[in-house]
Amino acid sequence: MSRKTYDELRSARWFAPDDLRSFGHRSRMMQLGYSEEDFVGKPIIGILSTWSELNSCHGHFPERVENVRRGVLQAGGFAVEMPALSVDESLTKPTSMLYRNLLAMETEEMIRSHPLDGVVLMGGCDKTTPGLIMGAITAGVPMIYLPAGPMLRGNYAGRVLGSGSDAWKYWDERRAGNVTDAEWVGVQGGIARSHGTCMTMGTAATMMSIADALGFTLPGASSIPAVDSGHKRMSTDCGRRIVDMVWEGMTPDKVATTPAFHNAAKVAMATGCSTNAVVHLIAMARRAGVDLTLDHLDALGRTTPLIANVRPSGKGYLMEDFFYAGGLRALMKTMEEMLDTAVLTVNGKTLAENIEGAEVYNDDVIRPLSNPVYKEGSLALLRGNLCPDGAVIKPAACDPKFHVHEGPALVFDSYPEMKKAVDDENLDVTPDHVMVLRNAGPLGGPGFPEWGMLPIPKALIKQGHRDMLRISDARMSGTSYGACVLHVAPESFIGGPLALLKNGDIVRLDLPNRRLDMLVDEAELERRKAEWTPPEPRFQRGWGWMFSRHVTQADKGCDFDFLERDFGRTAGEPDIF
Repeated sequence: MSRKTYDELRSARWFAPDDLRSFGHRSRMMQLGYSEEDFVGKPIIGILSTWSELNSCHGHFPERVENVRRGVLQAGGFAVEMPALSVDESLTKPTSMLYRNLLAMETEEMIRSHPLDGVVLMGGCDKTTPGLIMGAITAGVPMIYLPAGPMLRGNYAGRVLGSGSDAWKYWDERRAGNVTDAEWVGVQGGIARSHGTCMTMGTAATMMSIADALGFTLPGASSIPAVDSGHKRMSTDCGRRIVDMVWEGMTPDKVATTPAFHNAAKVAMATGCSTNAVVHLIAMARRAGVDLTLDHLDALGRTTPLIANVRPSGKGYLMEDFFYAGGLRALMKTMEEMLDTAVLTVNGKTLAENIEGAEVYNDDVIRPLSNPVYKEGSLALLRGNLCPDGAVIKPAACDPKFHVHEGPALVFDSYPEMKKAVDDENLDVTPDHVMVLRNAGPLGGPGFPEWGMLPIPKALIKQGHRDMLRISDARMSGTSYGACVLHVAPESFIGGPLALLKNGDIVRLDLPNRRLDMLVDEAELERRKAEWTPPEPRFQRGWGWMFSRHVTQADKGCDFDFLERDFGRTAGEPDIF
């Protein structure tokens, strides 16, 4: 591979010429305390950090920035930290998903408008991974993704706790009167006890694994716990490697190929991935000009067994156990025959080279293909008259008795209405009912919130029930579980069929045949459709106004229509500055 000269670097256009504008650029760098020897003649590397004091998952990022900087300097580059929107998952309302595209836009524009030759993207908390990667793919400069890594296992009273998953579990038991105030406070303090993302196979771990499987991380980087010393060394390695990537001209389009996205989808299915993977994978692929659809993902899932025995789809184990068992390299080695191992990755090697010699150290955590946790992948696509453009379900994470189910609908038009009803012990509901929440999609939520794991009504909780069929046009946390059908498209807020469903209508789920239908005749549905009135828009100004006019539906990845690429085009717009 031929190496670039300094004059071919983007940053040289800012700093190399002997003209007035470059004089100004150099003088302002000197104002910051740098000499020309610090930054002229070297690749300038942006470290895009999504740290904030309200993002607990990224609390270690200030130190990791310095770890990356050390590697950049060792390799002869010049590093600059560039703060990016944090979109923390825990505290952002109404949902961090409302701002994923804002992070993507900020990332693209920050790269494009500054003298950056390459970037290290630091993310992990759910929406930061796809947001950063979407923007960097479009910007087209060499990039490497540094995953935050999972936190350590939770612990309370000798019990191992999984973030998110055990919150739902203990909340149900508390509502049933089985958990004391002291126990509840103890779980609260023990469920998240270190820096890092959720240590279940939630959306954060899913998306970091997808970035790894795509080839955008150093091999196996996604599995390293946030507080492990190996995470510091990996960060420094990222700094060294990005400098070489700049000289090699290794841009994202060389990695973000159709085979790479198919690999990432298969690996996601094998890990027991979050349902959110569907939305983000499609959005990232469309940025790269790769035609990846719900039908592609369903087809890949049908032939990919779930082999990572990690909660919530697996039993007992968490991401720390997955790391000790060999991590993502070992999982990909296990399923090597199912992957295109000729794809190129950011370290300049093929996937085959990267997983050579990887071993599984605990075959109950990373199962062999002959002994999967679940015979198919973790996600399934549904279609039917309730979801003509698709819906998703996580079959391995719900009671199998709901895989084929028929029951009367119990419909709620808003989250507050639903929340109030489920705590009414006199609610007229049976285990056969199908709970439905609508007006919770990309436009209706607003922003596509994680409301899809609808709470089991207290009346059923007290009878001992812990699952029931639930349907919504919302998302749910990757740490969630249960018989939840999500991402119903088109959403009800724009007149999708879910808007026409009424209390008592019979709903049928047929998972083996991938069907979700309301048993209402077409003439009646046409009559209801004619009577339906569109709701008032959620936003009148600002980001929400822009979001509501340009966001695509769930089956298209919820990107903005003006940011997607025509399939087949090369990523990376030419610089205009």
